[in-house]
Formats: sequence, structure tokens, C-alpha cells
Amino acid sequence: MSDVLEKLNRLLDQTLASNAFYRSKLSGLKESLPLASLDAFGQEVPCTTKVEWIADQQAHPPYGTNLTFPMASYVRCHQTSGTTGAPMRWLDTAESWQAMLEAWDCVYAAARASSEDRAFFAFSFGPFLGFWTAFESAQKRGMFCLSGGGMTTETRIKALVDHQCSILCCTPTYALRLAQVAAEQGLHGKDFALRAIIVAGEPGGSLPAVRSRLQEFWPQARIWDHHGMTEVGPVSYECPEHPCSLHVIQDAFHCEVLEPASDDAVAPGQQGELILTTLSRIGSPLIRYRTGDLVRAPEPGLCRCGSEDPRLEGGILGRCDDMVVVRGVNIYPSAIDQIVRSQATIAEYQVEVFTKDHLTELKVVIEPIASLQPDHVPRLASELARDFQVSLALRVPVEVAQPGTLPRFEMKAKRWNRR
Repeated sequence: MSDVLEKLNRLLDQTLASNAFYRSKLSGLKESLPLASLDAFGQEVPCTTKVEWIADQQAHPPYGTNLTFPMASYVRCHQTSGTTGAPMRWLDTAESWQAMLEAWDCVYAAARASSEDRAFFAFSFGPFLGFWTAFESAQKRGMFCLSGGGMTTETRIKALVDHQCSILCCTPTYALRLAQVAAEQGLHGKDFALRAIIVAGEPGGSLPAVRSRLQEFWPQARIWDHHGMTEVGPVSYECPEHPCSLHVIQDAFHCEVLEPASDDAVAPGQQGELILTTLSRIGSPLIRYRTGDLVRAPEPGLCRCGSEDPRLEGGILGRCDDMVVVRGVNIYPSAIDQIVRSQATIAEYQVEVFTKDHLTELKVVIEPIASLQPDHVPRLASELARDFQVSLALRVPVEVAQPGTLPRFEMKAKRWNRR
């Protein structure tokens, strides 16, 4: 912990000296440095919210003022699609970029990736950060790297087979899509050389039902979850001994778990919002950043896998801002995903949230797999409605769409439509 405190004090020193965003935000902190403890850090340093840095970028386009070094020091620019619809940009120096590649290497180390592996990246390779850090980190590890940018799903499946790729990196939704299309082509898991599927971008990687669906098709491949964000970089890797649990990379982040509506810490094992401070991304840091991710606070002590990195049991449970209250019941997208994915004959689905008689209501539209017999479709819808009733104590209407009519997703799935 002394090493973390030392990194925090160094970060605060540098940002207060030359970072206009934090020099203004933390103007009264300089007299308190160096901080004597992590408790003092939590008590004296306010949290940073997404609203603040979005407002800063809008007020000072195109990059905002959260820059610790002169503009000439920055060599990379990536962006995230902000809630306002305008892209939010993030700059990195060569040093902070290398630090993020080292963080991604922790993901590969957990999956025991080596120069013997052939990695396929089923991403578009647009301006988002995750593709590039995953690809370049794999190159540094000496792996054979194949970009799937610009390919159709069918072409990607052929590339996976032709190149005998052993590692696949993509979103959980797209991994399911690859499995569905491969099955339609008459391919089976044994036709692939995959031994590891590393997923990110959605909470699905830590949902047992999603993992089970993937391993039905690729029984020889272990699913490895990971999460990160453009604004903070690669954050976590899956525990080798605890599937569906994520270790936060302690060399790169100081993590806290707080009540979503306050600055109060939650007890170990209890649910709260993940708060992150970037220890190595000094060029464009975030200090006590409210990520909006819901997690369980880590238990203290050494993990069974031997890691000292904090472990988040269950991974990312959902998003604070994604919760919908339907007739008094709190519903998170991950809960719907877990229930839907337990039905192997559902190819895709959409959720509609709407208001009726001044009350919030929910409806789920499912698309059965093309091979499902028509007379089995009503039973599938009835079974899913029953599963919702049992799991959520809530009646959720289920409608059926024709095969091939619901949207497919390569990036983060956008299944929830609010009207």
C-alpha cells in the first residue's frame, strides 16, 4: 500500500503543477501534500465525474484541459462516444501508451498467452482505444496477430480456420454471433484451434449463461473476461482460479468501491460503484473517477491464484445509469441477458422500455434460431416469460420476431430501446 500511496502523491504533485483541469478542481489540496495515508486520499480528494470532463472538452475543444504535459508530448488520440452524442477524445503520451500496453499484458499473462499463440482481433479498428491496446500488446508479447477489421462475419470465420488462430478477442455478443454463423455453415468447435476467447466491452463475459452458450460451441476454449474504458485504459483481467471474477491491475490503478449516491465506502462483498484513479496514465489522468460500473467490493487478503490485485467477485455487474425500475423492481440489463442467454434457441433479442398509464413497462422481443421448428416457437416465448416471472417476480411480455430481422452487433450491443 505504501507503493500505491507514493504513486498517488506523485500523480497529485504533477497534475497540480501543470494540469489545468485538476489544478482548478483540486486548488485547495496543495497545502495538504504529501498525503499521509490512503484514508486521507479518500477524505481530502473529491471524485471526478464523467459530466465534468465532458463539460471540459465541450468548453475547450477539441481535447479539453486535462493534459499534464505540453501538446507536443502526445502521440495518440482515441475517442469514446459520449452520452451527448459528440465524441469525447483522449490523448496519450508515449509513456502512458506503453503503460497501457503493459496493463493489457496482464490479461494475456492470465490467459497464459505466448509467442506460440495466433491471435485474431474481430474488431472494426475504429477510433476506440481497446482494439489498439489489445493488438499492440499482443505484438509485444511476440504473438502472431491478425486484424479482422473490414471483414464480414463469414470472412472472419474463414480466417480463424485458415490461420488456425488459438486466441480470439471480441465482445461477448460478437463471439455468440460468430458461433451462430459458423454453425449455420456446418462448422463445429473442433474445426477451430481456439483455446482462449478474451471478451470485453460488455458485462456478458462474467455472466454464466453467456459463457455457457459460448462453450457449447467451443468446448475446448476457456472464456476470459476483461474490462476497460477509453478514458482510463485497460483495467482488469479474469482470475485464473475464479471464473467470472476480475482482478483490478493494482500497478496501474487505485480502486475504491463507494455507494453510487454518496462518497461512503461499502463493506467487502457489498455492491457499489467502482472508483478508479489512474496511476500510470499521467498525461491525461483521472483521479477518483466515478466509472458508473457496479461491482462487489473486494475482500482483503491474497487471492487463491496468488495475486494481490483486488478481486471483483462476479466482474462488472451492470451500470448505475442502466437500471430501470419496473413496478417497483430494479432491473439491470445484465439480469435480462443472463435469463435470455439461458435459452439456447434464442439467436438475438431486443428490450423495449416505455411508459404506459404513467408507469414504466418492459417488453422483450426475441428472434429464435432459424432451425427452430415453427411449432416450438410459442413454447419458447412462454418458457422465457415464465423464467422472467420466476427470476424477477415480474411479468414481462415476450414477442417473437422473424429469423434474421433483429440487429446484429460487432461492437457493444445496443439492445435496449427507450421510447
